[in-house]
Amino acid sequence: MDPEAGQGRSRRTVLKAGAVAGIGAAAGGYAAAHPASAAPRAAAAEGYLIGRGIADATGEVAEVGMMGYGRADQQAEGLHTRLRARSFVVVDQSTGKRVLLCVVDSPMIFESVHQAVLRGLRERFGELYTQQNVMLTGTHTHAGPGGYSHHFLYNATTFGFHQKTFTAVTDGILESAERAHADLAPGELFLSHAELKGVSANRSKVAFDLNKDDIKAHFPDAVDPHSSLLRLAREGRTVGAVNWFPVHGTSMSGDNRLISADNKGYAAYHWEREVEEVDYLADTDPSFVAAFAQTNSGDMSPNTDLRPPTTPEDFAHTRQSGLRQYEAAAGQLAKGRRLSGAVDARLVYIDLSDVEVAPEFTGDGRAHRTSLPCIGASMAAGSLEDGPAFPGFEEGENPFWDAISDSLIYTASPELKQAQAPKDIFVPVGEVNKIYPWVQEQVPVQLVRIGGLYLIGIPGEVTIGAGYRLRTAVAAIVGADLDDVLVAGYANSYFHYVTTPEEYDSQQYEGGSTLFGRWQLAALTQTAAQLATALREGKELPPGPGSPDLSGKQLVLQPGVVLDAPPLLKHFGDVHVQPRENYTAGEQVEVVFAGAHPGNDLHRGGSYLEVQRLEGGDWRTVADDGDWSTKFRWQRDGVAASKITVTWDIPAGTPAGRYRVRYHGEAKPLAGKIESFTGTSALFQVR
Repeated sequence: MDPEAGQGRSRRTVLKAGAVAGIGAAAGGYAAAHPASAAPRAAAAEGYLIGRGIADATGEVAEVGMMGYGRADQQAEGLHTRLRARSFVVVDQSTGKRVLLCVVDSPMIFESVHQAVLRGLRERFGELYTQQNVMLTGTHTHAGPGGYSHHFLYNATTFGFHQKTFTAVTDGILESAERAHADLAPGELFLSHAELKGVSANRSKVAFDLNKDDIKAHFPDAVDPHSSLLRLAREGRTVGAVNWFPVHGTSMSGDNRLISADNKGYAAYHWEREVEEVDYLADTDPSFVAAFAQTNSGDMSPNTDLRPPTTPEDFAHTRQSGLRQYEAAAGQLAKGRRLSGAVDARLVYIDLSDVEVAPEFTGDGRAHRTSLPCIGASMAAGSLEDGPAFPGFEEGENPFWDAISDSLIYTASPELKQAQAPKDIFVPVGEVNKIYPWVQEQVPVQLVRIGGLYLIGIPGEVTIGAGYRLRTAVAAIVGADLDDVLVAGYANSYFHYVTTPEEYDSQQYEGGSTLFGRWQLAALTQTAAQLATALREGKELPPGPGSPDLSGKQLVLQPGVVLDAPPLLKHFGDVHVQPRENYTAGEQVEVVFAGAHPGNDLHRGGSYLEVQRLEGGDWRTVADDGDWSTKFRWQRDGVAASKITVTWDIPAGTPAGRYRVRYHGEAKPLAGKIESFTGTSALFQVR
């Protein structure tokens, strides 16, 4: 047989051999492919239906600003690991009520994405999935592409809105939701808790130490080590898992230029791919799905030495953090209790710029009011422990901006002072909103119940102290154990940080980023209590003032690909640098191709590259651009040419044999349609 003819996807021998030993029995298969439009399987009238789905949600990987560190110079130059959306549907068969939970390898879930996904779900399923029972959460990787918000503050460093990335994120979420819906079948849910230490540190301990004694007693080490696992089982086999653990997605450095799912993405990848051998390109109905979600991670850093990571050392650091989170989750598989009871959800929008908070939620026995959002000078400083932002700003005191705030802003507006002091106001962004939408003011707050598990959906970054306040308020109302009530951070929209009033007073980065002032947490706790009461009593709540659709007001400041041209005397796909003839496990293969701009086709659901082994006359793919062992780098070569570098770190235990590297690209001519091409390296031997 012609070796070029065999392009099969049966793989994972190399991947499995190089994987860290895991709990292979964690997942069993539940087979059969189902079209997204298929009806759920027939089931008994009691218990739960459960469904799982994964889809590619990777946006642009070259010449797009990366989201998280707020650095305009952090422009993507390639891909390390693909970003994925993982959806889970749970249906209470006794009532028909359901929830859809989606965890996305994404910096944030912006309102733009929330609105588009809800529209897409309505088109596909009618009123089956709505804003009430759909929870979208991001893992908060700081190495994802940006430019998909409809509020300009988050697109400022990405040179405006990027439609291709926005479409990739929303389509990936919708595709994963469709697959989860089609996968619905009878199953069981189990909830367990454990502690994971040594993976996080409090990056704002000076603020945490100002908290009241009950918070400091609950977190004696100033970290939240709580690792919770929701295990999904069918016929005694584990087919899915959702883990919640609070730690920032800042293991990858601000100097990194490759798109990456960071530590939580690696944890999910390791469990699915390296342990359970899920093939993302071939398995539309995988036997196992694992998501690693955020909770109250606002002040939890993965950089336990409290120093910003450096690259390329950050790759190993990311892997280690993800591996520890996986081990904590997988270690809970034999633990926990079987869940039973209702599935339900409530969501309301509140205008966070104008909430009157009742005395019982403020902590000082007086009513207070939030205000228009304001950016503090310490927010401009960035988190010095994870990645500084703008020079000339400090966490804590900024005397110049303090003087401006006291002598001008607070003097002119005592109401703003009541809500925002002692913040040194850098930008009164609420006033800017009146001219053009920079940040969101109408925000969703959600409460989801899955049996005995309660998730408080907050559209921002909640510190562990603030999370404790939210959790205790809800737990007291619904009568749940505190461990079973979790903050689901980065949920449905994004409005920056939430701190306790005491933490706010120190004006560290988190306090400066608490946009709506000192009483923002109290306003959210009051709303969460209203949701909990309604859920307990079976009552509906008015949805509140929804956030406006801003899709028609977007600024596109960066042009797309204009032209691709091969280097002089070369063709697209030609190899500049061939691999060596022989390698051993542990070495790195590098191949350089004459390529084109990756933005011409994002290869969502596919791959820019393949590492293949010759088996009996057929070429079998053993790694692609979603694998940890590969890196795909783009570099401009002259004016219109591109240089593509593919590397493969050969895993330990890789079978001996003949291998090659393939690169798939698309070129945009000056006129005409985009053309696809493939480049193939010379063969090399792994001994």
